[in-house]
Amino acid sequence: MTAVALATACAVIFGTADFFGGLATRRSRVLAVVAVSQIGGLLLIAALIPVLPGTLSAAALLWGMASGVAGACGIVLFYRGLATGMMSVVAPTTATTAMVVPVAFGLVRGERPSAQALAGVALGLLAVLLVSRDPNGPAAGARLGPIVGALASGAGFGGFFILLKLAPGDAGVWPLAGARIASITLVALLALATRRSLRPLPGSLPVTITAGVLDMAANVLYLFAAQRGMLSLVAVLVSLYPASTLMLARHVLGERLSPMQITGVGFALGAVALIAASPVS
Repeated sequence: MTAVALATACAVIFGTADFFGGLATRRSRVLAVVAVSQIGGLLLIAALIPVLPGTLSAAALLWGMASGVAGACGIVLFYRGLATGMMSVVAPTTATTAMVVPVAFGLVRGERPSAQALAGVALGLLAVLLVSRDPNGPAAGARLGPIVGALASGAGFGGFFILLKLAPGDAGVWPLAGARIASITLVALLALATRRSLRPLPGSLPVTITAGVLDMAANVLYLFAAQRGMLSLVAVLVSLYPASTLMLARHVLGERLSPMQITGVGFALGAVALIAASPVS
């Protein structure tokens, strides 16, 4: 599969994983959801290692562990931002930063997408801003603290994308094993420091495990996409994941989409088409 196809599939599965994660957080504690879902992902990667072999090395594990720490910090800061700030500010700020950081890194490293691909990047940025907006709350009057936290959260997610890209190309899925080990350890230490329970509440385990397995499947697709394509393009496509979350919420939960969000979904499809048709994809 091409990098564009892998990254697009990754975005769809990431969005689905977030949908299940959102259902899980309605039924259980946030840290418990994060920890249990991460364990579910680790079980999947353990099953995939014999099927998708790679070269185990210190570099593969270390880059993976670094990405796991960045990703775990991003998740914790994101949930904290949603709890303390306005979703209409936190969500688009986080998603936009998570896209901009790896795109900027790729460009600084010398990646040079075509003009058509860059138009797709711009359209994708606009799509993320639109689909992530909360139609029930204006951005005016937001406090500085949650905004700073959202920027830090997005930087954590962006760092996750960058650090996985830097892992050795022949490592297979070993970097993701390192990422999960590091993220589980970090969340466990955070729960211990804050005296929070990691035990899931009754009825939340199946949906939490599903979220973790889907999240890891998306990570595998991202890793393969990043190995085959430019980070400045792959990261944009992956960052379109809120569109699939919205569509699931619409069709499964009956949630209504605002005209702005519907427009954002359309822009997301346009961004995929532009990047897929670009000469360098």
